[in-house]
Order: sequence, then C-alpha cells, then structure tokens
Amino acid sequence: MKKRQLGTSNIEISDLTLGCMSLGTNAEQGKKMIDYALDKGINHLDTADLYNFGENEKIVGEAIKHRRSDVVVTTKVGNHFQEGKDNWFWDPSKKYIHEAVRNSLQRLNTDYIDVYMLHGGTLDDPVGETIEAFEELKKDGLIRTYGISSIRPNVVREYAIRSSIDVLMTQFSLLDRRPEEAILPIAEENQISVVARGPLAKGLLSNKADEVLDKKGKDGYLDYSYNELKSLYYELEQALPDSSLQQLAMYYVANHPAVTSTVFGASSLQQLEQNIAVHQSINEITDAAYPILQQLTKAAQYEQHR
Repeated sequence: MKKRQLGTSNIEISDLTLGCMSLGTNAEQGKKMIDYALDKGINHLDTADLYNFGENEKIVGEAIKHRRSDVVVTTKVGNHFQEGKDNWFWDPSKKYIHEAVRNSLQRLNTDYIDVYMLHGGTLDDPVGETIEAFEELKKDGLIRTYGISSIRPNVVREYAIRSSIDVLMTQFSLLDRRPEEAILPIAEENQISVVARGPLAKGLLSNKADEVLDKKGKDGYLDYSYNELKSLYYELEQALPDSSLQQLAMYYVANHPAVTSTVFGASSLQQLEQNIAVHQSINEITDAAYPILQQLTKAAQYEQHR
C-alpha cells in the first residue's frame, strides 16, 4: 500500500482505508478482518461512535490494542446517544464533543485518537464553538488532528475557511461525481486530504452489479435510471474490456488528485480479500481510461441532490 500525508499533519495513511461499519458485532471475526487488513499494508481504520452505538469502536479497540502504534484510527462525533438506547440527536456543541471524545477513547482502549471527525454538520450549527472544541482536544493531546465527514459544499467551505482541518470524508464514485463540482476543488485549494467513501455506489459498481441492480436498483441511482445503468455497464464493458467494473470504479476514485485514500467496507474476510486484490490491480489500468470514464458517466450537480 502507498502511504500519503494527511493534509498538513505529520500523519500518513494508506491509500486504502478499511471502513469498519460493516464488520458486524462478532468481535472475533472483526479482529481477524482487521488483522488481515493491517497485514496487507492498510494502516487506516475508519469507525464512528454511532456505529452499533459504540460497539464498533469497542471491536476496533480490542483488535488494535497490541499494535496501536501501527494504526491510524479515525472516529466521528456529533450524534448524541446513550449506550443501550437506539435513538440519537444531532449535537455539535463543545460540551458534547468534550464528553463524547472521552467515551470514544475508553471504547477504543487508547489514550489518543489520530483523526477525530465531525459526523455531518449544517450551517445552522454553532460552527465556531465546534471548531474551538476540536482545537482544544488537539491542544490537549487527545486527538492528533481533526476533520469533517460531509457531502454539503457550503458546510465544507465554512470549515475550510475557518478551521485547520486536515481531512474531509465525502461520498464519491463513478456514479456520484458531485464532489468534482465543488467539494474536491475546495479541498485541493486548502490542502485538505479527501478520504472518499462509497466508491462502489452501494454495490452498483461492484463485480455483482447486475445482481445488485436487479435487487435494489429498480428506481435507479441519483441521475441514472435503471435502464441507463444497464446501458452504462454495457458501454463500459465495450470501451474498457480488459478491466472489471469494480476495478474501474476503484481506479476512478483513487486517481483523482484530491483523493488521499479510498474507503471500502467488508462484512466477511472473503469480501475483504477480494476488495484488497481489486485495489492492488488498478495499477494495471492506463491513464487513457480516465477520460473515457468521464465521457461515459454523468457529472452530477449538487442543485439536483441537496
């Protein structure tokens, strides 16, 4: 795996990130998957306090406790919940962030978090107070750096201007090119690293795309109708026959200059192995493929999908 600098920080992460949300609740299985990912060179794990209401953080913490220095851990905050209860509300206040970080540290069984992210955000939030909370945690050594997970350009722009965030997590795929319109340029202009999630568009760009489309895609996806997706699959196969759909999807996201790492999830060791193998194979795709992929897909605009 290649390692890349995260923003202007001294943190380097692998160009592939394991999204831990799909690990499930079996701690033994989760540990096996995390161990496999780390042994293959992935050093960046992404979780959030809300995933399984804290249980996901506990699984991650248990899995890395004997190799903590080898791992960059990202977790997220902003969804106010109590363990044991299945409801939450949005709370980006300084008081809650200071409370939540300590709960996450305990669940992760660590005394610091590498990357702490705001798990969403709106312009109605007390943005200055939120930024102040993250800066205080950084100064206190509880976090190494911070960022935001968002698909809202106006919110991303606000944090880019007003804070020292090093990282932005956002949804980006061959079927969801909205970030190219505003979010990715903002990140590039402000030396903010992008960690791109959803590269396989809920499975519609996986090697089981036809199966997923027939099960879940009858209403299409964003700007694409069911029939348009069917046609796109055929066009991609004809234009780039030497690469699978999943290879092309991972290649497109990973090769954008603003993207530092691509996040993928896996719910089984077999799926994890396959995803890592696909990522490693995208180096075989030539640069000539990029303009072809841009030509065949739609440059969706945010105005259509707020």
